[in-house]
Amino acid sequence: MSATAKQIAQQLGLSESAVSLALHNKPGVSTKTRNQVVETAKSLNYDFTKITPAKNIAGVISFILYNKNRIFEMPFFTELKAGVENEFKDTGYKLIINHVHDTEDIQKQLEDIINLGCDGIILLGTEMLKEDFAPFSFIDLPIILLDSYFNSSKMDCILINNVEGARFAANYLIKKRHTQPGYLRSSCPISNFNERADGFYKAIRQNGMSISKSVVHYLSPFIDSAYADMLAVIEQGEELADCYFADNDDIAIGAMRAFKEKGYQIPGDIAIIGFDNNPYSSFVEPPLTTVNVPKAYLGQLAAKRMLSLLHEPEHHPIKIEVNTNLIIRKSVT
Repeated sequence: MSATAKQIAQQLGLSESAVSLALHNKPGVSTKTRNQVVETAKSLNYDFTKITPAKNIAGVISFILYNKNRIFEMPFFTELKAGVENEFKDTGYKLIINHVHDTEDIQKQLEDIINLGCDGIILLGTEMLKEDFAPFSFIDLPIILLDSYFNSSKMDCILINNVEGARFAANYLIKKRHTQPGYLRSSCPISNFNERADGFYKAIRQNGMSISKSVVHYLSPFIDSAYADMLAVIEQGEELADCYFADNDDIAIGAMRAFKEKGYQIPGDIAIIGFDNNPYSSFVEPPLTTVNVPKAYLGQLAAKRMLSLLHEPEHHPIKIEVNTNLIIRKSVT
């Protein structure tokens, strides 16, 4: 007499639903669990003819977005996510997108994700601080950290060369305007923006200018609130610079709107460079000069590296930095 799914579940200490998913080769359990279920079923003479053949699934990859400030709603992350999704098409791996929120129990959220079945994790860590990585260090699965860097013996890291992108942008402003550029800095502290600050100030020093003389305004990294923040700066009579480097396109566009509303000409009175090259940066007036980030390519790299890791017998963590380039439009002359 053949065994039942219930008997297999009891022997392995699993739920009947997990056993059913494994036997029918459906996503929701890890490859390890699926193999255990199949082997146990064979040993108990389970009748596999009862199962309708399903499309073979090589495994399940969890794409985890670590949320703090809802910045993943920006176009930057839409393109990055599309790059990951497109690369996994036709590979046999199922990609599941999971949002992890820092306002909830992180450990419990991760346990839920892994218990549903997961062979590897791509972690979008844009907003993560060093201490946020602690729960991930105990996960015995391949992990790719995307858009951030953490020195780890477990994680591969794929990120942007923020320092050089910002340095090049600031140097371009100095070359075009022959003056010390100001800085529209994000009031939301994340590692990418900190690295862009390093690049900006590196250019200031390399051109023999004093960092202490840099005009800096802290603005929200979202268009509408950056506009409100910049409007307040202008109305309070704070010193304004002749030109600015902004931490991202949203800050640049919000600030441009405020400057124009107060009668300043862009780029005649004030020139601005953004960062990211989001789709709408070419549609504002004037079109925004910005640092281009190959967002979809970043996602593709992460997916390719994960596919490679899943088949590597030995893992040596690597760090990949992707260079940027300047897109010259009309917000700087």
